[in-house]
Amino acid sequence: MLIEFCLPVYNEEKILKSNTLKLLDYCNNQNFNFDWQIVIINNGSKDNCEKIGQELSNKYFKKIKLENIKQSGKGRALKFYLQKSNADIVVYMDIDLAVSLDNISDLVNPIIKENYDLIIGSRLLPDSKIKRSFLRELSSQTYNFLSKIILNHNFSDLQCGFKAIKTNVFKKIASYTKNNKWFFDTELIIFANHFGYKIKEIPVIWEENKYDQRKSKVNLIKDSIKFLIDLIKLKIKLLYLYCMKKCIFKK
Repeated sequence: MLIEFCLPVYNEEKILKSNTLKLLDYCNNQNFNFDWQIVIINNGSKDNCEKIGQELSNKYFKKIKLENIKQSGKGRALKFYLQKSNADIVVYMDIDLAVSLDNISDLVNPIIKENYDLIIGSRLLPDSKIKRSFLRELSSQTYNFLSKIILNHNFSDLQCGFKAIKTNVFKKIASYTKNNKWFFDTELIIFANHFGYKIKEIPVIWEENKYDQRKSKVNLIKDSIKFLIDLIKLKIKLLYLYCMKKCIFKK
């Protein structure tokens, strides 16, 4: 079994090398019962991410590889790579490694041992341990509140950037995920749930990184409006799929 750890990056030259090596060292020191590889997906970076990624890939070619796409967007990067991946399972995480790497086994084991299709890291379960600013917490809770009202789901955290999915499952729902940015996470979960795939949430240890000079651009009013628009668009898509299904059954 092959599991790929995907790191979508955009203008992250200050932390790309150190955090990729941190993940590499961690994996090398684990007694994983599967083969693994780290994939850096550079999506349109204008800094030295491509150069750094290539250097890492050249030096650690057995365990690190670089994929480049010209356009930016986390969703675009993940869709591009997951659709051509030959791995059995793909894990993706943010390059800031805000989620503890000790949660990796918790993320992949339900797929390996219990045949789940998608595992979601959640910062909002009772056993989760998080450290983040009030503004980030408020933004997350606002989004979670709006999404539950509009989409009528029972998931605690749609947007945590720490997930694992069977690659063949992703390829079946890829065409439904249209968003190329952060909203990709929500689409992935909602469509996987819509089509009946087996999903599980796990609590994670998550700490906002204040020391890597990556500044959060949370704007509560602006982001909440965008959240609302994207959620309504997704609700319309789901209603359309539901109506199409009803029409097929009637025929």
